[in-house]
Formats: sequence, C-alpha cells, structure tokens
Amino acid sequence: MQMIEKMKELGHERILFAHDAKLGLHAIIALHSTALGPALGGTRFWNYATEDAALFDVLRLSRGMTLKNAAAGLKLGGGKAVIIGDPKKLKSKEFFHTYGKFINSLGGDYYTAEDVNVGAQDVSQINESTKFVSGTPEISGDPSPFTARGVYMGMKAGVGVKFGSDSLKNKTVAVQGIGSVGYGLCEFLHKEGARLKIYDINPESIQKAVQNFGATAVSADEILTTECDIFAPCALGAVLNTENVGQLKCQLIAGAANNVLLDAATGDALETLNILYLPDYIVNAGGVINCGMEIADGFYDVNIVNQKVDEIYDTTLKIISLAKEKGISTYQAADNYAEGIVKSAG
Repeated sequence: MQMIEKMKELGHERILFAHDAKLGLHAIIALHSTALGPALGGTRFWNYATEDAALFDVLRLSRGMTLKNAAAGLKLGGGKAVIIGDPKKLKSKEFFHTYGKFINSLGGDYYTAEDVNVGAQDVSQINESTKFVSGTPEISGDPSPFTARGVYMGMKAGVGVKFGSDSLKNKTVAVQGIGSVGYGLCEFLHKEGARLKIYDINPESIQKAVQNFGATAVSADEILTTECDIFAPCALGAVLNTENVGQLKCQLIAGAANNVLLDAATGDALETLNILYLPDYIVNAGGVINCGMEIADGFYDVNIVNQKVDEIYDTTLKIISLAKEKGISTYQAADNYAEGIVKSAG
C-alpha cells in the first residue's frame, strides 16, 4: 500500500506504528483529524492476515470516527488503533502497559477505548500507563450497551420512514454478529416483539441468543440472503459491496458494525434497490457519546448520556431527509453532513 498517498486521499494527519518484539506487540494508531478536538476511537485487537489488511482497516475506521464524532455533536476528532495478533495468546498486563506508553507518546491527541477483543479490563490496564483512555470501569464503563441503544433508536427512526410506524413488533431482523453490542441490540428488539434471525462465529453466542430470545440461527451465507425486514450487521466492516447487495432480501439496513459498505458505489446500489441504508456511524454512535462525555465534558452523568444517545433517532431522520432533499444516497448524505461540521471547524 502506498501509505502517504492513502493518507492524502483519506485526509489523515498522523500514523504511528508501535512494536515490541519481546511482547509480540504490533499496533497501528491512526489519527485522522483533530480539527474538532482530541481524536477518540477504540482499539481493535484482531489477527489480521496481513499488515496491509490491518492498515486498510485502521485507515477506514479512523476516518469513520471523525465523521461519527462530528455527526454526534462531540467536540472530538477521529482516530483508531488496531493491534495485530491473537488476543487469546498475547494479552497480559505488561502487554497493555507497553501499549499504553505508545498512546501516551501522542501527548493527548488520541484517546482510546474498548473495541473488538478489547474490553473494560484491558482498558483499565492501558489506563495504568496513560491517562488518555475512556470507557474505564471506574467512570463511564463499557460503552457497548449505549452503542446497542443507539442502533435500536436509529432503527426505529428508519422503520418509521420505511413502514409508516416506528414499532418493531413482528418485524423480522437478521442480526449478523452477537457480540456484546449485537446481543444488547437483540435484547431491545426481543423486548419490543421483533422476530430474530442470527449468526455469529461463536457457537456459544448463538446458543445464548436462541435460548433467551427464541432466535432462529442461520449460517454465515444465509444471514446475508435470508428473508427479513431489516438486516443488522453487527460484526466487522465491508460486508456489503456492489456484487452482493443484489442478494439481500430486506428493506432496511441498520447495524452496529463500522464501515458496513465497501464504498460509495454500494450506497448508490442500495438506493437503486430501494433498500433504506442507515449509515453506520450515525446509528452506532452511542458508545462514543458515552466515552466522549467522559473526555470532552469533564464529568459523567449516565442520564444525560442516555438522553444524547436517544437523539440518534432525530439525527437518523435528519440524514434520511437530507438524502431525499438532495437526491443522493443516505451514505453520501451522512458524509456531507459530518464533513460539513469538520470543515466549519477549520
């Protein structure tokens, strides 16, 4: 990958490569923008096949955080980090202490938090060697319940537009990924009377959702093609592209995964298919709203956080309305909306 050219293309400010041979620590921290404030974005721990795959992921994720934080009304920029390797083999207190020192070297321009395979205990250990973290158990805690709540509120807004009522009762939702956020989303949906179809790479997660929510388990291939009203991608990104969206049998897409669409052309393809796409960083912003209050506001009140997360309902409607007004995809409308906020900050 031609890194400098890619940074120019996506507008990144800085990229830090962190390495400790003894601990097997290989990480990439990408700062996309600090125009609105310090960059906030979680750390993802994943056994990437190649360094290029990790770099591709962190560049897209960090840009997405800039847009997400801006659209959520936070005075924070966007960044992201990925750790390359098997978390089951590499995690230790010393590992996260060393990683925290790399974060500390950025001098407060980047705050990290939980993400895939990095939980509250891990963040606590990072916090022991740097203060530039959020989502600590002592203050705001695990952001995943707030992410799930935000996706649920955005989904209700989209359902109201698509079906005429924002009730999810008797709607069939296909949830791809039953991790902490996906499971939390299923709780909201089940409570309202939605029918669930699910898939996860972890059989135990599938079994738990089947037992607790009466969900129907489907295969990895079927989750994209199963008959449903709503497809909720809650695993990794880039699951939809111009080649596979034609196989979808849903009317609406709303999920917690970041960068669900491979590119803008996929957003246009969904418009052509009359499938309403709710941009991921609009509906999944609940977690950063939770973490952002800890950083930007200097205090923490869970009631205020929940109020701000519920406003995702209104933001979702705003993006849908903007797309209709401009005759563009919701994907492009969200980008225009968030980029306008960042540009206005210089």
